[in-house]
Amino acid sequence: MEPSNDVALDIIITNVVAVFRTRCHLNLRTIALEGVNVIFKPEYGVRFSEFKVVNVLAVCSMPFAIRLIDFTKNNRPIASYEPELHPAATYRIKTLKATVQVFSTGSLTITGPNVQAVATAVEHIYPMLLECQKPLRK
Repeated sequence: MEPSNDVALDIIITNVVAVFRTRCHLNLRTIALEGVNVIFKPEYGVRFSEFKVVNVLAVCSMPFAIRLIDFTKNNRPIASYEPELHPAATYRIKTLKATVQVFSTGSLTITGPNVQAVATAVEHIYPMLLECQKPLRK
């Protein structure tokens, strides 16, 4: 039976980095030394502006394992794999400013500038991963 391209994959956002202006002075030393669980309470007049998400980290698992050497050979120079240095192949999508780490287990770690870039990166790489899936052992 041929695998379908219409597969629903769960992309789990694990970390988001954002920047913003507080429009007031913050004593970072005091916050770092005395803060335990810091809670933002807007009723006390602390305002922020220019909020921007700058990086999103997500994970996703393919429903199959992957032959990393084949994946890398098929997608050079965009894909690179150096097993002596790291167990994953790296696939960089410059147009999305996204990077996908592909593990032989089918697990992916995706970084990008926003959630949409991460989701688009997974959609982009899925057909390439499908071509390099490991056959199921019987």
